Amino acid sequence: MESESLVRMANRIGDFFESFPDREEALDGIANHIRKFWEPRMRTQLLAAIDAGDSGLRPEVLEAIARHRAMLTPARPVPTA
Repeated sequence: MESESLVRMANRIGDFFESFPDREEALDGIANHIRKFWEPRMRTQLLAAIDAGDSGLRPEVLEAIARHRAMLTPARPVPTA
């Protein structure tokens, strides 16, 4: 999947959780949604886009991923091709 598509999907998740009054709950919700519903290959590709810089992610999505990176990183390396 294209990195741009993953970024767009992650930002849409952020849009949903933006309405939560509790910021911590929103950040946890973003990360949990990505962990539960994205396959490891998608998460690996999104993390690689972040590591490459200029991911285009909304600040709250980027913060959620940074805080919960360990749980979003697949246990075993996953090929992205």
